[in-house]
Amino acid sequence: MNRAPAGPPAPDDAPAVPSGEPVLGPDPRTAYREALLELADADPRVICLDSDTGGLENTFGKRFPDRYVNVGIAEANLMTVAAGLARRGFVPYVHTMATFATMRAGEFLKLDVVGNALPVRVVATHGGLAAAHFGTSHFALEDLAVTRALADLAVVVPGDARQIGAATRQLHELPGPGYLRLGRSATPLPPGPAPEFRLGRVRVLRAGADVTVVAAGPLPLLFALEAAAELAADGVGAQVVDLHTLHPLDRAGLLDACRGRAGVVTVEEHRPQGGLGDAVAEVVSAELALPIARLAVRGRPGVRVAGQRAALEELGVDTGAVVTAARRLASRRPAVRRATAAAGRPTEHDRTTGAPSAGPTTR
Repeated sequence: MNRAPAGPPAPDDAPAVPSGEPVLGPDPRTAYREALLELADADPRVICLDSDTGGLENTFGKRFPDRYVNVGIAEANLMTVAAGLARRGFVPYVHTMATFATMRAGEFLKLDVVGNALPVRVVATHGGLAAAHFGTSHFALEDLAVTRALADLAVVVPGDARQIGAATRQLHELPGPGYLRLGRSATPLPPGPAPEFRLGRVRVLRAGADVTVVAAGPLPLLFALEAAAELAADGVGAQVVDLHTLHPLDRAGLLDACRGRAGVVTVEEHRPQGGLGDAVAEVVSAELALPIARLAVRGRPGVRVAGQRAALEELGVDTGAVVTAARRLASRRPAVRRATAAAGRPTEHDRTTGAPSAGPTTR
């Protein structure tokens, strides 16, 4: 299986990204492997369990040969071995692709690992459409629905490769199981300094008073930030929230980030059912009277071979979709309607009430 060349890992205190052209972050798998080696140096209980993913044998396996086990392409067995080792006092790190961890081995994750509250960390790469070029067998668009439904399983989806080291270390401190969803290849870094990561706490990346955009994962977060910049040019303030921890969910932080806005847009690399959109709706709909526009992977993926970003865009998850959804929600505010009308753009209010927009449009 061909794999992308590994780039150098970015330290947690990587410098701010300059404005202009997007700057690629580190390969997420490389950043994670560096963090795992540091944990293994500090904690002799750490065991690396592999399933022929490629790469770990040359990093962890070389430094700690007595703590590296490759069970082969046998994901169900992988979970069972991890559960047994955890029961004996070790802290196993399990490595496979996200769809295999949750679909092929889902029963064993549920019964052996989560059912016994064992300290197994499932590190699932190729999340979402990161393996789009491999075909539908490698798509992981249901994994968050599965993992969120498993009680007491921590579920983390870093939105920035510079978060991976901190996320790995903080998951290591938990007494129970954890699921870390990673991509495959490097993606553009969000602008600004390296982010602080706090497990179970939302992170506001950009302030905005009109609408809140909640995202999870590198490309959804990138789309949210790109959309916020475009909206700002039109006088619409979009608050961008990185909801990197889906369980335990930061209810108070999420509500604070959404309160007082005209609505919420969620952006995810997952099916609409069971993922980020559902997690946000469960909290916001119960506490705040706000409409929620949910951008997720719909339709039939894999009709043609495409890269990760192209595949997402074809399925309706991209910057333009975020902009459209945010404008529709923000147009509920009279001040936003006035600013949009002054720019010559029809608002959703104009379309639904039949009121003429002020000035010509460019659409």
